[in-house]
Amino acid sequence: MLHEPASSAGKDPAGPYKMRLGIWMFVFYALFYAGFVVINLTSPALMEKIIFIGLNFATVYGMALIIVALIEALVYTTMCSREEQRLEGKEG
Repeated sequence: MLHEPASSAGKDPAGPYKMRLGIWMFVFYALFYAGFVVINLTSPALMEKIIFIGLNFATVYGMALIIVALIEALVYTTMCSREEQRLEGKEG
């Protein structure tokens, strides 16, 4: 096994797009998570209420946080790939 230096990939032309998209997605998720924290601080009794097939609001909201994070990851990957392909077509 050879241990060679990593090859230089060069500047990513889609970098600014990826950064903007990542920041917007982070802000959305941070606000969604902040909602969870605010509800826990201001109305903890609300988190105990059963709302869906025997699960309380805290559990449903927590699972929603996980699902939204996974969906955001898939959306980010898809949108960044499309932008890279668009830029490759434009440059080539």
